[in-house]
Formats: sequence, C-alpha cells, structure tokens
Amino acid sequence: MKQISSLLTAVALLCGVGMANGQESVEVRLFKAVKIEAEQGDAFAQLRLSWMYRDGKGVPKDDVEAAKWLHKAAEQGYVLAQWYLGNMYSNGQGVPQDYVEAVKWYRKAAEQGYAWAQQNLGVMYYDGQGVPEDKVEAAKWMRKASKQGHARAQGMLGFLYYFGEGVPKNYVE
Repeated sequence: MKQISSLLTAVALLCGVGMANGQESVEVRLFKAVKIEAEQGDAFAQLRLSWMYRDGKGVPKDDVEAAKWLHKAAEQGYVLAQWYLGNMYSNGQGVPQDYVEAVKWYRKAAEQGYAWAQQNLGVMYYDGQGVPEDKVEAAKWMRKASKQGHARAQGMLGFLYYFGEGVPKNYVE
C-alpha cells in the first residue's frame, strides 16, 4: 500500500496536481518525485537522485548531496552506485579523496561481476592506490573485466603480458 501511495504522489507531482500551471519545471517535479522514492529507501531512486544532484537537474548542483545518496544506494548493494561511489572517492568529488574507500567500493561492485569496477580495481592494484602495488592482483582483475569484453581492461591486460608484469611475458597473449 505504501508503494502505491508513493507512486500516486510521484505521478501527481509530475503532472503538476495541486500547483498553479507553470510554476515548476518538469525537471523540478521529476526531482521531487524521485526524492520521495529515494527517501523511502528505493536504491535505484537513490542512484537517480544522486545523478540529479551531480548534474544539477531540477536542483542546484551539489556533489556532497550526490555522494550522500550514492552511499545509501551503495550500502544496499546496488552495484552501479558502488562503482560510482568508488569513482567519487578516487576523484575526491563530493567526498575527500580517499583511495582506500575507492578500493572498498570498487571491490564490492567488482565482486558482483561489474566489469568497469573490475577494471578500476585492477588499475588501483597496478598503481598501488589504496592497496599495496600488486601486478598479479591487477592482472587478475583485468582478466575478469576482459572476459566480459571491457576494451580498456583488454588493452591493459595486453600491456601486462607484453611487459611480463603480473603475468609471464607472452607476446602471443
């Protein structure tokens, strides 16, 4: 019943029910509708709300709020939110730059099979950011992402084979 009520509220907001015509843009109404769902714990809505804050869609741009909502979705195990949160920590966007936290969130997404996170985690091991430098571990994660067709990981894995870093030197590979 709660979901039906929140859905009806969201539809009403989007349609402008209860508002004088033209007072709020569609973006503002959409923001309000998504926020209702996010506040009720919907992980996908939390991810969408974070993007709206990040991009300034229907609300002033606010990377701190974007990170806050990403945390909520990521803590529920939403893989895309975990990867985006890893990026925010890696870049210091909306949160202090923290490679250890970036690795934490990349790993959570990578362990769920998300290729972009696997590639990012491989880079963190290769560069020794947030974890001790470990070319073998870097190759492991690049291989996982490569098997899913991730082009950057495939290129990096080729680089590792060419120079024999973390894997035996192998020009054929």
